Amino acid sequence: MDTTVKLKQSALVVGDIIILYASLALTLFLRYGWPAEEIVKFHFWPFTLIFAVWLLIFYIGGLYDLRSLKNDVDFARRFGAILAIAALFAIIVFYFFKPTFIITPRVNLFIFLAIFGLSSYIWRTFYNNLASAGAPSDKILIIGYNQTTQELVDQINQNPQLGYEIKFWMKEGLQDKELEHLSQIILANQINIIVVPAHIKKNSNAAKLIYKNLVLGIEVVNLADLYEIVFQKIPLAELEEVWFLENLAKRHRLYEIFKRPIEIFLATIIGILTLPLAILIALFIKLVSSGSVIFTQQRAGQNGAAFTIYKFRTMRPDAEKDGPQWAQKDDGRVIPLGNMLRKSHLDEWPQLLNILRGELSLVGPRPERPEFVKNLSKEIPYYDLRHLIRPGITGWAQINYRYGASIEDAYEKLQYDIYYLKNRSVVLDILIVIKTIRLLFTSAK
Repeated sequence: MDTTVKLKQSALVVGDIIILYASLALTLFLRYGWPAEEIVKFHFWPFTLIFAVWLLIFYIGGLYDLRSLKNDVDFARRFGAILAIAALFAIIVFYFFKPTFIITPRVNLFIFLAIFGLSSYIWRTFYNNLASAGAPSDKILIIGYNQTTQELVDQINQNPQLGYEIKFWMKEGLQDKELEHLSQIILANQINIIVVPAHIKKNSNAAKLIYKNLVLGIEVVNLADLYEIVFQKIPLAELEEVWFLENLAKRHRLYEIFKRPIEIFLATIIGILTLPLAILIALFIKLVSSGSVIFTQQRAGQNGAAFTIYKFRTMRPDAEKDGPQWAQKDDGRVIPLGNMLRKSHLDEWPQLLNILRGELSLVGPRPERPEFVKNLSKEIPYYDLRHLIRPGITGWAQINYRYGASIEDAYEKLQYDIYYLKNRSVVLDILIVIKTIRLLFTSAK
């Protein structure tokens, strides 16, 4: 099931690579006819380097996210913006990195950009139509009804490009009369996946009925598993304690061994390279607001242990005269340009020190204040599990969920945090860092 998604993404990548090199070949043909071998080699390696970076830019920009593959205004804007960024990168490399990258005449680059831009948009539009209109690779039968199944059905129906189709839905669950005719329904609708909530799967009668149909080649999938694939978060309402024992108790030994020294190295390098910017921010805060430049606050860290977190102060010194408060979207306590610092996360630069001290990771669930943790632990099941690992400066919830300051928002973010706990890896950490960098530029506007 997850393989289908990866195959579709791989097809997009392969298509982009083919169009990149085909556009280069057409550019050289238009300029030189059948170009000599020296001309081909002269262009091949510089453009190959550019292509590798472009594919990364496309990935960061979400052009390989199946949920965005729709021929609408949002896609056209996203595609245009990402292509402009990629083109700007190529122009900077070829025009300013001399003599390493010399393409003569440089008009070749602009011919290539025009050819690729047009052909790539045509390819993407064709693929989007094909993915949305083509026959779904997975035809699904769902047993049971609750808010989680409704969210899943709505998302699948709105995004046919994901390759799923809801063919039958037994909303009454175990009481559904159609359950007795399961075999006929599977055959009539060519169903290959049955999605079942955990509590129904445990029922002996339901298990027997489903078991009888395994010979039809069906795949039985937990509702929580399909929800995780489609939404990239974990549906807490569908989980029981045994799920956490099976999915969170396992150790990621190599990952844990290498993560800490890599983070120390990166925090040191980032700190040195951005120190001039940090000094400017500190001077600005001192000019526009009285009080200290650095703001300290207690946060709950790994295993719930409290630690002191450091930030550039973006609020008035008396911001919490009435007690601890969640920061709001348009908070009146914020100093001039404080919102820009917060949205761009530049206010978190001092937290590099927390990384060096071993209190924070570069990537992990964002730490909350102990006062809030105490209340949220009472209101939200499994909330304390986010403290199993060291908290981070950025995290999966931060790049996938809007800014929020309510119990409902904390619940949603926890579903993303649990997803990270289950799937954490070097690759996922790199993805989060890359997408965080993108957010630094988009959210600060």
